[in-house]
Amino acid sequence: MLRTMFAFALLLAGALTAKAQAPDADATPAPADPCARQNFEGADYIVCGVDPAKADLLLFWKDAGGKPYRRFSGVADAVTGEGHRLLFAMNAGMYREDFTPMGLYVEDGKALIPVNVEAPPKVSGPVPNFFKQPNGIFYLDKAGAHIVPTEDFLKQKPNVQLATQSGPMLVMSGKINPIFIPGSSDRTRRNGVGLSADGTLRFVISEGDVNFHDFASFFRDGLKCPDALFLDGGNGTGLYNPALSRNDTSWHGGYGPIFALVGEKRD
Repeated sequence: MLRTMFAFALLLAGALTAKAQAPDADATPAPADPCARQNFEGADYIVCGVDPAKADLLLFWKDAGGKPYRRFSGVADAVTGEGHRLLFAMNAGMYREDFTPMGLYVEDGKALIPVNVEAPPKVSGPVPNFFKQPNGIFYLDKAGAHIVPTEDFLKQKPNVQLATQSGPMLVMSGKINPIFIPGSSDRTRRNGVGLSADGTLRFVISEGDVNFHDFASFFRDGLKCPDALFLDGGNGTGLYNPALSRNDTSWHGGYGPIFALVGEKRD
């Protein structure tokens, strides 16, 4: 049976909807979809807008049998089995080889994985993205959504219902992370989540390769998000959205934590 998360009424409205032609007089209007394509400074993105006060935003990791879902289709089946439908899903942060989240993971108010405060591993190449500073935490509590550096989260010790840890932070209080280099050749597909001043969330995945600075600029300047968190990059990023015919898979063999927007099942 699907988790009792559906009883947790953090609801979200589709703040962004795909453009559609006006329907015929006898036609049934198409339901608003939360995701839409958007271009910013020559780069193409898909942006899914979420108001955490008006619809169910959930996190999924393991099924009732204790096995990681790994694929969006598994989450969709679980949601459908409970009489709901999956509007969109996106990978929700980095994970280990067994699909265990790299850092803090909270669902239904239960911390299944603690905050990761490990030092970066000693490697000869670049520091892994999760450990680039500052990394951060996305969480929902009774007041709404928050995206904060991990250090701030540990100081605040909020009582959260849902949380995932990833890194690095893309934008903090309106400032792009200073570790990012304008014009960097480190380009790949990326996804992340931002929080606008009005409390609306923006889940974003790039359609092509972008560097960190350009990706962060889109959140700050294109979407007006003063705070944003990187979720993952490369072929490990993915999106599920039936309206855009997207049901991505990961070359890692699956995803670890997964964001899911759940709606009522249509007749």
